[in-house]
Amino acid sequence: MNANLIAVIRALIFIVFALVLCGIIFEFAGYSSLDMFQSIVDGAFLRPGGLAQSLRWAIPLFITAVGVGLSFRCGFFNIGAQGQFYLGAVAATVMATSLNGWPALIVVPASFAAGIAGGALWALWPGLLKLRSGTDETITTLMGNFIANLLLVYVTTGPLKDPSGSGQQSSSRPLAAAYRISNSLGLSPTIIVIAVVVGLLMWLLINRTAFGVVASLAGRNPVMVRWQGAKVWRLGIASFLISGALAGLAGTVEVFGPNGRLVGGFLPTHGFTAILIALVANLSVGGTAVGALFFGGLASAALYLPIMAGLPSAAIDIINAAIALFITARSSHIDRLIGGLIGRARKTP
Repeated sequence: MNANLIAVIRALIFIVFALVLCGIIFEFAGYSSLDMFQSIVDGAFLRPGGLAQSLRWAIPLFITAVGVGLSFRCGFFNIGAQGQFYLGAVAATVMATSLNGWPALIVVPASFAAGIAGGALWALWPGLLKLRSGTDETITTLMGNFIANLLLVYVTTGPLKDPSGSGQQSSSRPLAAAYRISNSLGLSPTIIVIAVVVGLLMWLLINRTAFGVVASLAGRNPVMVRWQGAKVWRLGIASFLISGALAGLAGTVEVFGPNGRLVGGFLPTHGFTAILIALVANLSVGGTAVGALFFGGLASAALYLPIMAGLPSAAIDIINAAIALFITARSSHIDRLIGGLIGRARKTP
């Protein structure tokens, strides 16, 4: 329990450090850091529709991040969430296009199944390379992102191209309204139910099954798990498949929800933000939900900053980068300080 609490407090401290650093940088650049922080809070939560917009960005991030967290728990660094997100969206669009005109009760479930399978299969080949030949999964999954992006560009400018498009942005034909699960705002009861179901199932898998217990042990000490007779390669394959499937599901939600079509290069930092969320949350499902809402709020505020604070929307990317810089740091001094404070707090009557 102490380790988990220390990890959460450390993450919060580093986020504060990152925000303070960004505030100082923006002050030197001639912007008001107070206006920036006020605009972020207003844009994310306080303005009319702000919370709904934050949830719109948070839900796909949560779905992807909770899968990434499972892979990291097993000790496998799946950095390919972006590519799996794209392949899921592509597979779902191909299925919807091939079944165009069929009833929504057939098209939507079939497309979601295709999207989940597309993301899972794009995560499978790096997993097999890692477990069968020892290939570094960080490199293969990272390179997979670039390949997936090129495939996305190919299908949106070739086989799935919308012939009536303006040419300014490559995209597929719009989905029929009957197949959409939300309007352009990207929030609907269906999408919320999907996120809640994913969260509950992943929480149960991690905390209430033998798989979750062994997976957490394998991430810390795979040798001990092997000595106990567990098949680490099975855990690895399962973690890659589940994390890829969830990223593919998130891509499908984007296509059938707010986007309404497949767009070339959409949400280019989605997968990397999901990885950051999983790290901030210390790989816990509940923490991932809170982290996704925080980063979803930042994404919502990005549209608000240029108007209220005069800052470019890229300021949010700077904040995300600063948080990533601090959150991946390791400081034994901070850990000892936090541990001492927790110990004294428990001794205080």
